[in-house]
Amino acid sequence: MTCAHIEAAEKKDAPEVDGCPECLAMGFTDWVHLRQCLTCGHVACCDSSPRRHATQHFLTTHHPVMQSIEPGEFWRWCYLDETIG
Repeated sequence: MTCAHIEAAEKKDAPEVDGCPECLAMGFTDWVHLRQCLTCGHVACCDSSPRRHATQHFLTTHHPVMQSIEPGEFWRWCYLDETIG
C-alpha cells in the first residue's frame, strides 16, 4: 500500500556524500544508513543510527517523504502515514 505523499514525491538521484553531514560536523562516524529528504534533498542518518538525523529533520521541517540512498535500495518512507513505497 502507498500514500499520496509518496506518490507525489519525486525520486532523486543519490547525492555523493561522505556520510551523514550532521554526524560528521559533530565528529561522529557511527551512522548506519543514509536517507535523503525528497522535499529539499537533505541527507541524514537513519533511525538505526545513534542520532537519527533523518527523523529529526522530519520533526523540524515536516517534510513527509525520504528515500534510502544506500546502494541497491530503492524505497521511500512517508513519516506522516508510516508507509513504505
